Amino acid sequence: MAGRIICVMGPSGAGKDTLIAYARARSDPARVLFAHRYITRPAEAGGENHVALSPAEFAARRAAGLFALAWESHGFFYGIGSEIDLWLGGGFTVVANIARAAWGDARHRYPGAVGVLITAAPEILARRLAARGREDRAAIAKRLAREVDLPADPAIHRLDNSGDLAVAGDKLTRLLARI
Repeated sequence: MAGRIICVMGPSGAGKDTLIAYARARSDPARVLFAHRYITRPAEAGGENHVALSPAEFAARRAAGLFALAWESHGFFYGIGSEIDLWLGGGFTVVANIARAAWGDARHRYPGAVGVLITAAPEILARRLAARGREDRAAIAKRLAREVDLPADPAIHRLDNSGDLAVAGDKLTRLLARI
């Protein structure tokens, strides 16, 4: 493929959606495209702009091969549409928000994939999760306790988003421009 996929990943509350929106507003839309996620979560649940699907719709699309990547996390199904293959074939850089557990599948399907692991201090993660109001304390504690080990991989860049949005956002934007 002529293009390259950038997989943004990290724990809940790390600020992935916020950083992606920051970089999207500052990236060249003729070179960098941002994939929507298909999620079995209602659109009005808040958070990212996503395509809401029922579990039956998701299963039908998955069976039809309409997802380039798909995974389950926290009781929901997530997918990145196979339209990204057309974008990559056209030479675009494609940015996709994926789960850390989906990184192995992404690297297998797209050997030239670049990962960006967004992190933040644990107390900041907890505060951000509470502020979004989607979960109770027990669910937040469960999310924070979830550990997903990523293999040592030189294709993964680490980006701390514990501080000012512009600092981490500019780093992500520069990384996308370089690739």
